[in-house]
Amino acid sequence: MTTVDTKPLKRITNNPILSEDDIPWDCMSVFNAGVCKWEGKYKMLFRTDSGSKEKPNARMTRIGLASSDDGYTWTVDEEPVFDQDKMRSWLKGEYAARFGDEELVRIYDPRITVIDGEIYLCFALDTAHGIRGGVARSTDFRNWTLLHISLPENRNMVLFPERVNGKIVRLDRPFPLYFRTKESFDIWISESPDGYHWGNHKLLLGAEEAECGNAKIGPGAPPIKTEKGWLTTFHAVTHNPDRNLGTWAHHGEWYKEYVAGLMLLDLENPSKIIGMSKEPLLKSEAPYELEGFRGSVIFPGGFILEDDNTVKMYYGAADTVVALAEGKLEDLLATIQPWT
Repeated sequence: MTTVDTKPLKRITNNPILSEDDIPWDCMSVFNAGVCKWEGKYKMLFRTDSGSKEKPNARMTRIGLASSDDGYTWTVDEEPVFDQDKMRSWLKGEYAARFGDEELVRIYDPRITVIDGEIYLCFALDTAHGIRGGVARSTDFRNWTLLHISLPENRNMVLFPERVNGKIVRLDRPFPLYFRTKESFDIWISESPDGYHWGNHKLLLGAEEAECGNAKIGPGAPPIKTEKGWLTTFHAVTHNPDRNLGTWAHHGEWYKEYVAGLMLLDLENPSKIIGMSKEPLLKSEAPYELEGFRGSVIFPGGFILEDDNTVKMYYGAADTVVALAEGKLEDLLATIQPWT
């Protein structure tokens, strides 16, 4: 696959790899996908939004499934994994008896990790009483056992691809507002013996500690294991009220630039940061990243380490399409500077 020279990651030349034209149902965008390797193929769970480009309808958000032999060319299943009806049926025990169908708004922003030969899904869940993060498990990408739903307000959950000291480890991003004067949210880490029960919550990275942004941060894709530590992406936001970055949205103003950051966590104690890249791993440069529903947005969702030490990073671009950038593991590790 020919690539465009951008270090330490290189965008592939046939980006975006998935857009609204590839989806067999009506939608106006496809983005923020989770990607893993499963039974010899690449699998992707992706989000689509539908409705007008100026103001999509949250209750028409769907999660779709795509497959690929090489990680570059994708085939999309005809039926979504989750739409409004499937979501309600799946989660009816959580809310339906008390609040009815209007309580559940949508499932979105999937992340997928294979642990001990099973597929784990992390997702965001909008409800009438707050945004929650969820964890589920499957062996076929279609039938999911619900393990856990967090308290509001929380999202951006990702799981490590293997147990650490016998525990499943999770990164997430709660977003408390009561004591905050600006949008400045942090990355937390927790652990579970079984995926159902979570505890030992710790602050991993404060937003003020990420040099590639001046506002909120949050987990990106599930980490990859290297000899030097868990290589971990995150998203970081720079808010610049004097720079309108462009948007399709009905209000016509957008001032948040999202970039991909990179940090390295200790293998035995992933709540310990070893190092971090001071510069963004990837920031918006290409037209499909600069222009869309929200311009200048890079949102990592898949991070795959190949046998030849190539790393594939799948990311949402401009909240509109899915794109792919590649680099060598040694080049990514070389950007990491010691954490002090």
